[in-house]
Amino acid sequence: MASPPLYVYAVVNAGLALPPGLRGVGRPPVPVRLLPAGELAAVVSDVPPDLRARRRDLTGHQDLLLALCAAAPVLPMRFGMVADGAETVRRALDAAAPAHLATLERLDRRTEMNLKAMPAQDGVAALVRDDPAVRRLAADVRRRPSYEGNVRLGSAIAEGLARRAAQAADGVAQELAALADERVQGAEVPGCVLNTSYLLPRAQAERCRELVDRRAAELRDRVELRLTGPLPCYSFVPVEGSRVAAGAAPRPAVVRS
Repeated sequence: MASPPLYVYAVVNAGLALPPGLRGVGRPPVPVRLLPAGELAAVVSDVPPDLRARRRDLTGHQDLLLALCAAAPVLPMRFGMVADGAETVRRALDAAAPAHLATLERLDRRTEMNLKAMPAQDGVAALVRDDPAVRRLAADVRRRPSYEGNVRLGSAIAEGLARRAAQAADGVAQELAALADERVQGAEVPGCVLNTSYLLPRAQAERCRELVDRRAAELRDRVELRLTGPLPCYSFVPVEGSRVAAGAAPRPAVVRS
Protein backbone atom coordinates (compact mmCIF):
# COMPACT_ATOMS: atom_id res chain seq x y z
CA MET A 1 0.00 0.00 0.00
CA ALA A 2 1.42 3.40 -1.02
CA SER A 3 2.28 5.78 1.78
CA PRO A 4 0.38 9.08 1.92
CA PRO A 5 1.87 12.24 0.38
CA LEU A 6 4.08 14.44 2.53
CA TYR A 7 4.58 18.17 2.70
CA VAL A 8 8.34 18.80 2.68
CA TYR A 9 9.79 21.88 4.38
CA ALA A 10 13.53 21.32 4.37
CA VAL A 11 16.49 18.97 4.30
CA VAL A 12 18.77 18.88 7.35
CA ASN A 13 21.51 16.76 8.80
CA ALA A 14 20.31 13.56 10.45
CA GLY A 15 20.31 13.74 14.21
CA LEU A 16 18.96 17.29 14.39
CA ALA A 17 16.62 17.74 17.34
CA LEU A 18 13.60 19.71 16.17
CA PRO A 19 12.75 22.76 18.30
CA PRO A 20 9.94 21.93 20.74
CA GLY A 21 6.42 22.71 19.59
CA LEU A 22 7.40 23.23 15.97
CA ARG A 23 4.35 23.41 13.69
CA GLY A 24 3.90 23.77 9.97
CA VAL A 25 1.19 24.89 7.57
CA GLY A 26 -2.54 24.25 7.76
CA ARG A 27 -5.39 25.25 10.02
CA PRO A 28 -4.74 24.30 12.68
CA PRO A 29 -0.99 24.15 11.96
CA VAL A 30 0.10 20.53 11.56
CA PRO A 31 2.89 18.98 13.64
CA VAL A 32 6.14 18.35 11.82
CA ARG A 33 8.57 15.45 12.09
CA LEU A 34 11.88 14.20 10.75
CA LEU A 35 12.11 11.57 8.03
CA PRO A 36 15.68 10.20 8.20
CA ALA A 37 17.63 8.83 5.24
CA GLY A 38 21.25 8.01 6.03
CA GLU A 39 23.16 11.14 7.00
CA LEU A 40 20.25 13.37 6.02
CA ALA A 41 16.68 13.91 7.09
CA ALA A 42 13.70 15.72 5.62
CA VAL A 43 11.48 17.89 7.77
CA VAL A 44 7.95 16.85 6.78
CA SER A 45 4.32 16.86 7.82
CA ASP A 46 1.05 15.49 6.59
CA VAL A 47 -0.39 17.51 3.71
CA PRO A 48 -3.14 19.76 5.06
CA PRO A 49 -6.51 19.46 3.31
CA ASP A 50 -7.15 22.10 0.67
CA LEU A 51 -3.53 23.31 0.62
CA ARG A 52 -3.38 26.90 -0.66
CA ALA A 53 -0.91 29.76 -0.46
CA ARG A 54 -2.83 31.55 2.25
CA ARG A 55 -0.87 34.28 3.99
CA ARG A 56 -1.00 32.49 7.31
CA ASP A 57 0.49 29.38 5.70
CA LEU A 58 3.18 31.32 3.86
CA THR A 59 4.09 32.91 7.18
CA GLY A 60 3.97 29.55 8.97
CA HIS A 61 6.25 27.96 6.39
CA GLN A 62 8.75 30.82 6.70
CA ASP A 63 8.64 30.89 10.50
CA LEU A 64 9.30 27.16 10.65
CA LEU A 65 12.34 27.53 8.40
CA LEU A 66 13.69 30.42 10.47
CA ALA A 67 13.31 28.37 13.66
CA LEU A 68 15.25 25.55 12.01
CA CYS A 69 17.93 27.91 10.71
CA ALA A 70 18.51 29.20 14.23
CA ALA A 71 19.34 25.65 15.32
CA ALA A 72 21.26 24.15 12.38
CA PRO A 73 22.10 24.50 8.69
CA VAL A 74 19.03 24.04 6.51
CA LEU A 75 18.41 23.35 2.84
CA PRO A 76 15.05 25.13 2.56
CA MET A 77 12.16 24.23 0.30
CA ARG A 78 9.86 26.76 -1.32
CA PHE A 79 6.27 26.84 -0.17
CA GLY A 80 4.00 24.07 -1.43
CA MET A 81 6.48 21.23 -2.02
CA VAL A 82 4.68 17.87 -1.80
CA ALA A 83 6.25 14.42 -2.24
CA ASP A 84 4.37 11.27 -3.22
CA GLY A 85 5.35 9.51 -0.01
CA ALA A 86 8.11 8.57 2.41
CA GLU A 87 9.93 6.24 0.03
CA THR A 88 10.07 8.92 -2.65
CA VAL A 89 11.66 11.28 -0.14
CA ARG A 90 14.20 8.69 1.04
CA ARG A 91 15.22 7.76 -2.51
CA ALA A 92 15.73 11.40 -3.44
CA LEU A 93 17.83 12.08 -0.35
CA ASP A 94 19.97 9.00 -0.90
CA ALA A 95 20.57 9.88 -4.56
CA ALA A 96 21.72 13.43 -3.83
CA ALA A 97 23.33 12.93 -0.43
CA PRO A 98 26.88 14.16 -1.33
CA ALA A 99 25.60 17.39 -2.87
CA HIS A 100 23.15 18.05 -0.04
CA LEU A 101 25.75 17.41 2.65
CA ALA A 102 28.16 19.80 0.93
CA THR A 103 25.45 22.48 0.73
CA LEU A 104 24.56 22.07 4.39
CA GLU A 105 28.21 22.45 5.34
CA ARG A 106 28.47 25.62 3.25
CA LEU A 107 25.36 27.09 4.91
CA ASP A 108 26.40 26.22 8.47
CA ARG A 109 26.11 29.28 10.74
CA ARG A 110 25.14 31.40 7.73
CA THR A 111 22.08 33.45 6.93
CA GLU A 112 20.70 35.33 3.93
CA MET A 113 20.09 39.05 3.80
CA ASN A 114 18.42 40.70 0.80
CA LEU A 115 18.97 44.30 -0.26
CA LYS A 116 16.62 46.11 -2.61
CA ALA A 117 17.18 49.68 -3.78
CA MET A 118 14.69 52.10 -5.34
CA PRO A 119 15.08 55.69 -6.57
CA ALA A 120 14.37 58.25 -3.88
CA GLN A 121 11.08 59.81 -4.92
CA ASP A 122 11.83 62.99 -2.99
CA GLY A 123 15.17 63.37 -4.79
CA VAL A 124 13.88 65.43 -7.73
CA ALA A 125 15.13 68.75 -6.34
CA ALA A 126 18.60 67.32 -5.76
CA LEU A 127 18.63 65.84 -9.27
CA VAL A 128 17.67 69.14 -10.91
CA ARG A 129 20.31 70.93 -8.83
CA ASP A 130 23.11 68.48 -9.65
CA ASP A 131 22.34 67.47 -13.26
CA PRO A 132 22.92 70.29 -15.80
CA ALA A 133 21.01 68.54 -18.60
CA VAL A 134 17.90 68.03 -16.47
CA ARG A 135 18.20 71.58 -15.14
CA ARG A 136 18.30 73.02 -18.69
CA LEU A 137 15.34 70.89 -19.77
CA ALA A 138 13.31 71.99 -16.74
CA ALA A 139 14.09 75.64 -17.54
CA ASP A 140 13.03 75.15 -21.17
CA VAL A 141 9.71 73.61 -20.11
CA ARG A 142 9.04 76.53 -17.76
CA ARG A 143 9.71 79.04 -20.58
CA ARG A 144 7.83 77.13 -23.31
CA PRO A 145 5.31 74.73 -21.72
CA SER A 146 4.20 71.88 -23.98
CA TYR A 147 2.98 68.31 -23.73
CA GLU A 148 6.07 67.02 -25.53
CA GLY A 149 8.34 69.02 -23.27
CA ASN A 150 6.66 67.66 -20.15
CA VAL A 151 7.04 64.11 -21.46
CA ARG A 152 10.75 64.66 -22.16
CA LEU A 153 11.25 66.22 -18.74
CA GLY A 154 9.41 63.42 -16.99
CA SER A 155 11.48 60.81 -18.81
CA ALA A 156 14.73 62.63 -18.03
CA ILE A 157 13.82 62.90 -14.36
CA ALA A 158 12.88 59.20 -14.12
CA GLU A 159 16.11 58.16 -15.85
CA GLY A 160 18.17 60.52 -13.72
CA LEU A 161 16.63 59.31 -10.47
CA ALA A 162 17.23 55.69 -11.47
CA ARG A 163 20.84 56.43 -12.49
CA ARG A 164 21.64 58.24 -9.23
CA ALA A 165 19.98 55.49 -7.21
CA ALA A 166 21.92 52.76 -9.02
CA GLN A 167 25.22 54.54 -8.45
CA ALA A 168 24.49 55.04 -4.76
CA ALA A 169 23.22 51.48 -4.31
CA ASP A 170 26.28 50.03 -6.01
CA GLY A 171 28.50 51.56 -3.35
CA VAL A 172 26.39 50.06 -0.57
CA ALA A 173 26.36 46.69 -2.35
CA GLN A 174 30.15 46.68 -2.47
CA GLU A 175 30.35 47.39 1.26
CA LEU A 176 27.95 44.55 2.05
CA ALA A 177 29.93 42.22 -0.21
CA ALA A 178 32.94 42.75 2.06
CA LEU A 179 30.94 41.28 4.96
CA ALA A 180 29.52 38.36 2.98
CA ASP A 181 30.82 34.99 1.85
CA GLU A 182 28.76 35.08 -1.35
CA ARG A 183 26.27 37.27 -3.15
CA VAL A 184 23.83 36.68 -6.00
CA GLN A 185 21.75 39.01 -8.12
CA GLY A 186 18.03 38.44 -7.77
CA ALA A 187 15.36 38.72 -10.41
CA GLU A 188 14.44 42.14 -11.73
CA VAL A 189 11.82 43.80 -9.56
CA PRO A 190 9.70 46.62 -11.03
CA GLY A 191 10.86 49.94 -9.60
CA CYS A 192 14.09 48.54 -8.17
CA VAL A 193 17.59 49.36 -9.40
CA LEU A 194 19.15 46.64 -7.25
CA ASN A 195 18.01 43.27 -5.89
CA THR A 196 20.91 41.37 -4.33
CA SER A 197 21.08 38.62 -1.72
CA TYR A 198 24.07 38.03 0.52
CA LEU A 199 25.19 34.90 2.33
CA LEU A 200 26.97 35.94 5.49
CA PRO A 201 27.82 34.65 8.94
CA ARG A 202 24.90 35.06 11.32
CA ALA A 203 27.21 37.09 13.56
CA GLN A 204 27.44 39.72 10.81
CA ALA A 205 23.69 40.19 10.36
CA GLU A 206 23.39 43.07 12.83
CA ARG A 207 26.46 44.79 11.42
CA CYS A 208 24.90 44.46 7.97
CA ARG A 209 21.70 46.10 9.18
CA GLU A 210 23.55 48.92 10.91
CA LEU A 211 25.55 49.63 7.75
CA VAL A 212 22.42 49.80 5.59
CA ASP A 213 20.58 51.99 8.10
CA ARG A 214 23.51 54.41 8.15
CA ARG A 215 23.84 54.55 4.37
CA ALA A 216 20.07 54.91 3.93
CA ALA A 217 20.15 58.05 6.06
CA GLU A 218 23.20 59.44 4.26
CA LEU A 219 21.84 58.73 0.77
CA ARG A 220 18.16 59.48 1.33
CA ASP A 221 18.02 62.06 -1.49
CA ARG A 222 19.37 59.47 -3.95
CA VAL A 223 18.16 56.01 -3.00
CA GLU A 224 15.71 54.15 -0.79
CA LEU A 225 17.28 51.02 0.69
CA ARG A 226 15.29 48.05 2.02
CA LEU A 227 17.11 45.26 3.81
CA THR A 228 15.22 42.04 4.55
CA GLY A 229 16.52 39.27 6.77
CA PRO A 230 17.70 37.10 8.31
CA LEU A 231 16.10 34.77 5.76
CA PRO A 232 16.38 31.06 4.99
CA CYS A 233 19.19 30.69 2.46
CA TYR A 234 16.96 30.15 -0.58
CA SER A 235 19.24 32.07 -2.92
CA PHE A 236 22.29 29.96 -2.12
CA VAL A 237 20.78 26.53 -2.66
CA PRO A 238 21.07 25.06 -6.17
CA VAL A 239 17.79 25.28 -8.05
CA GLU A 240 17.47 21.51 -8.13
CA GLY A 241 18.10 21.47 -4.38
CA SER A 242 15.37 23.94 -3.52
CA ARG A 243 12.80 22.29 -5.78
CA VAL A 244 13.32 18.55 -5.74
CA ALA A 245 15.90 17.88 -3.05
CA ALA A 246 13.58 15.48 -1.30
CA GLY A 247 11.56 14.23 -4.24
CA ALA A 248 9.00 16.98 -3.79
CA ALA A 249 7.25 19.01 -6.46
CA PRO A 250 5.31 22.27 -6.07
CA ARG A 251 1.56 22.07 -5.77
CA PRO A 252 -0.34 24.78 -7.66
CA ALA A 253 -1.56 27.32 -5.17
CA VAL A 254 -3.68 30.47 -5.10
CA VAL A 255 -2.92 33.28 -2.65
CA ARG A 256 -5.74 33.78 -0.20
CA SER A 257 -6.02 35.79 2.97
